Amino acid sequence: MPSPHPIPFRPARGEPPPALTFQLLGQTVRIAYADPTVARIVTGNFAAMPPAPDSAVPDLAYAAARHPGHDAYLLHRQGRAPITADNLCELLFYLEKDLIVALQTRRPDLLHLHAAALAWEGQAWLLIGDSGAGKSTTTWGLLHHGLRYLSDELSPVDLESLAVHPYPHALCLKRRPPGPYAFPEDEVLDLGRTLHVPVAALPADVMHAPCPLAGLIFVRHDPLLREPVLRPLQAAEAGARLYVTTLNALAHSSHGLDAVASLAQRVPSWSLASAGLADSCELVHGLMRERRRG
Repeated sequence: MPSPHPIPFRPARGEPPPALTFQLLGQTVRIAYADPTVARIVTGNFAAMPPAPDSAVPDLAYAAARHPGHDAYLLHRQGRAPITADNLCELLFYLEKDLIVALQTRRPDLLHLHAAALAWEGQAWLLIGDSGAGKSTTTWGLLHHGLRYLSDELSPVDLESLAVHPYPHALCLKRRPPGPYAFPEDEVLDLGRTLHVPVAALPADVMHAPCPLAGLIFVRHDPLLREPVLRPLQAAEAGARLYVTTLNALAHSSHGLDAVASLAQRVPSWSLASAGLADSCELVHGLMRERRRG
């Protein structure tokens, strides 16, 4: 909620607070942080973003700090009223949410999807699923199979070139993944409701350039299955599923229906009913290898 206590972007005296400045979808983002605990969260989450020149003027400027009068935190985007966060988990959630919405506004030409993105031999694959469907957990597992990381949350797609732009923030999980893939406990940012694995701790390289889109995989974890099931989808079913994950549908013609239908027709899609992380990852990776050979 809005707070009556402003956060200055530049202190009245002395040097400006430390900040992380990076480039994202052609925008320069600056996040200032004076508190060391806030600094750890901000840098741990965004450190893999391409750095911006020191002289760059930010398009989006944020300041995050402890609340001066309460056991809470404040987030301020320049030109807007500050928001109060009860804890660090909320602070990071509000920061990411505001940033993602701002990017949609500034880059309406892209189709912004709520999806994870991984690259296999230079081609991007999107993992799409509702919250709790196992999308990020499957992403974590696949990173142990030689895939490269683009995002686990936001996948902006260029509708002309079908290129997926990276959003390499820390991988966010709601719970620790099952075996057999080791979890870097010493490096994880445990914020209570969410676990954030900094990109430097991921078992894979990061892609910083857009990648051509090779396939869409709609993930749903089914604890009753003994083994995972992967089936191809027709364009109509894929389009219906894709539309509900589109974040900026109204920025495109026909409320985004044309954009989503075109994407579903041009890119092959599959449904994954996951069961057992290792078996699911082997099945998906096998599909990627088969499509690459074909």
